[in-house]
Formats: sequence, C-alpha cells, structure tokens
Amino acid sequence: MKKIKISDYKVTSEIDLKNSVTKEVYSDAKKELKDIRKKLGEWQNMMYAHDKYAVLVCLQGMDTSGKDSLVREVFKEFNVRGIECHSFKVPTDLERGHDYLWRHYLVLPPRGKFGVFNRTHYENVLVTRVHPEYILGENIPGINAVEDVNEAFWDKRFEEINNFEKHLANNGTIIFKFFLNLSKEEQKSRLLRRLDKPSKNWKFSPDDLKERKLWDQYQNCYQEAINRTSKLHAPWFVIPADDKPTARLLVAKILYDNLMAHTDIQEPELSDKIKSNLKSYKAQLDNE
Repeated sequence: MKKIKISDYKVTSEIDLKNSVTKEVYSDAKKELKDIRKKLGEWQNMMYAHDKYAVLVCLQGMDTSGKDSLVREVFKEFNVRGIECHSFKVPTDLERGHDYLWRHYLVLPPRGKFGVFNRTHYENVLVTRVHPEYILGENIPGINAVEDVNEAFWDKRFEEINNFEKHLANNGTIIFKFFLNLSKEEQKSRLLRRLDKPSKNWKFSPDDLKERKLWDQYQNCYQEAINRTSKLHAPWFVIPADDKPTARLLVAKILYDNLMAHTDIQEPELSDKIKSNLKSYKAQLDNE
C-alpha cells in the first residue's frame, strides 16, 4: 500500500471541489485502521489523564457520505467516558430562541475528551445558504425578508465562525474539520441501496431526493465555506469518500499523526511524596 501523506488532504490554499478526487482505494485500509484506532484510543486515555486539552472533530458531507459509519469505525477503541458524539438536526424552538452557535457551545468537549460533531455549526452556512428562508426563523434583528440575507450577512457569519473556532483553539481545544467528498454517482448508488435493502429503508427520506437536485448549489457552498474557514488552528481536510474503508483510514491517520505532534501531552507524574511511599502502599495491600 502506498504511504499516506496527510498533507495531500489538508486545505492550505483555495480548492476547487469540481476537480477534487472523490475516490481513492487503499487495499489494506481495514487492517491499517484497526491498528491506528487502537493507538488513538490509548492516546485519548493519556489526554484524559493530562486534562489540559480537548479535541473537536467536525464531520460534514452530503447525505450518504458515510459520517455515521465513520464515527462507529474510527472511534471503536475509545473508552466511552472519553468521547461524546452529537448530531445537529433542524433546530428546536428552544434552540431557535438563542443565537445559532448556542447549541454548539452547550456540547463542546471538556478537557480530556474528544467531541465529534456529526454535522456541525457549518450547517449554518450550508443548508441555510441554499435555503436562505430558514434564516427568517432565527428572528435576527434587521433580517425581515430573504433579501436581507445578503453577502454582507454571510461575510459576518463566516467571521463569527472563525472567531468561535479561534476562541476554542486559544483555550485548549484541538480542532479537526473533515469534508467527506462524495461523488454524485456514488450518492445515487447509496440512495438506491437504502431503497433496495429493507434493513436500510428507515434511512431514506423523500427529502434526500429534493436536496440532491440542489447538488451544485451545495457544492458551491461547501467550497466557499472550506476556503474561507480553513485556518492553521482549525484546518479543513477534504477526504475522498466514495470508498468508505479508505475514508475512515484517512481520517484516523490524520487525527493520529497530528495529535502525536502535541508532545506536551503526557501522563501526569506522581508527586515525589507518593513515589517515595509506593513500597509502603504496596505493603499495606499485601498485608490485608
């Protein structure tokens, strides 16, 4: 298997999704993933003990891009106390009563834990940009009609998202953002599979077909969002998603290689007082 270069997937300059690869196949992807996800689980235990950093993993992609199964497979070796996953759907009445980032703040990972956002705060510059009428439900001062949701509005929202992520990074959250880059042809195959397999029927919604008709609009919105918000402290990685095992391996590899660079994250050492009494503690237990 060829060596994975994580720099090939990191967005460091403007990208054009139309010319981005959607399929790569690593023949040993499943085997390699087993090894890396075990190492990730061990690293998370160390981070939990260190208790100074959190990790936020953001997953975005078109319907059927494989977000759910990726979460299941990449984080399978994690201690359940060390990871929390949240999926953001249509805002509730309570959530609409606050600013659009409020519900994301509520479930950010605490120090020592991984947080996975399966769909993220970027829905607020993706779905709402394709359907600007949704913004009216947020009851924002000065936004009274769709015409008010103009370029200046989106410029401000991108600035707010960048500031949000910068604030998190400054306070110890390590941020990864992954766009699962699925081809339209592969999405068609996966939607047909949902219809053909009774056990997958529940995943299908007629709305999937309505949104599919807006494919080009979504791609343009993803492209702009990625280009405007891929920062050194919160980079985007564009992952070819047509082959699920490869996509999972790439995400795991990117996580592990980047996290290993944080050499200050170590298991805490015992105090000198405790170290000097280890034999005594052991004797107490042996003599019970």
